[in-house]
Amino acid sequence: MSEFSSQRIQVGISACLLGQEVRYDGGHKQSRFCRYELTEYFDFQPICPEMAIGMGTPRKTIRLVEDDQRIRLQASDGSIDVTESMEAFSEQQTKRLSHLSGYVVCAKSPSCGMERVSVYSPAKNNASRDGVGLFTAKLMANNPLLPVEEDGRLNDAILRENFISRVYAYHDWQCMQQSGLTVSKIMQFHSRYKYLLMAHNPERYRQLGPVVANLSENDQAGFERYIVEFMAIMKHNISRKNHCNVLQHLQGYFKKQLNSEQRQELADHIINYKKGMLPLLAPVVLLQHYLREHPNDYLSAQVYLNPHPMALRLRYSL
Repeated sequence: MSEFSSQRIQVGISACLLGQEVRYDGGHKQSRFCRYELTEYFDFQPICPEMAIGMGTPRKTIRLVEDDQRIRLQASDGSIDVTESMEAFSEQQTKRLSHLSGYVVCAKSPSCGMERVSVYSPAKNNASRDGVGLFTAKLMANNPLLPVEEDGRLNDAILRENFISRVYAYHDWQCMQQSGLTVSKIMQFHSRYKYLLMAHNPERYRQLGPVVANLSENDQAGFERYIVEFMAIMKHNISRKNHCNVLQHLQGYFKKQLNSEQRQELADHIINYKKGMLPLLAPVVLLQHYLREHPNDYLSAQVYLNPHPMALRLRYSL
């Protein structure tokens, strides 16, 4: 986006990641990125499922336990079982979160972990790491379009940029949805996201074209197909190769406006980014500079050039 809405984006978060002392030992697991950087742009809605079902703090540690019927949530010493309470709360609470544009969960937690949560097997007296926290499993099942990420994975520059891009894109869609979806609006939306979608996955972007072309007014099923596929494409991490492909496409819009020296400078920036000698920000900023000198409404609308606030510095290390 060239500009961002003044409307604060609503994002859910595991309460311990904001520094709330709600963990089993009375401590927290504060994420500095969430607490001190993202709070400038997001309004966080903190939830601790374990506190919400009345477990209190400090409390006994709990874990996912495999039995014959399903995964259960029990105290490590086997003294309590909170499976039903957690499932009931999670089912009820997560159906109320359609206003959120993203969610950050606490890694490895038996209630909030998104992946690779330990699941203990009494029969084998060991644990596998293929579980999902009970709350987060319901969160993702009841809100399949919602961008969800773990705090630990946000330390990875590629995953961090991907998640924030998805949050802003989904929020963009939600704002448009609130104003009433039409074929014209979706076509404009799709046009603005052309190069960002191409960067994420060019093949799936091309496959999405016929979905847009065949939309008709009040085609709610078609609108749903579009955003489901859109968000699936956005979930793909962007490779350096795909970034270079998009940058070269954008470069082509300036071939008549730039002199030979300027064209070479831009080409060198793209090549040096491809070689890992420059961050992504370098060729993008140069493109933005030339766009200011040679305005182009279509390019100015391209979300790829500005998918999130530059102050977040998400493209400095890509």
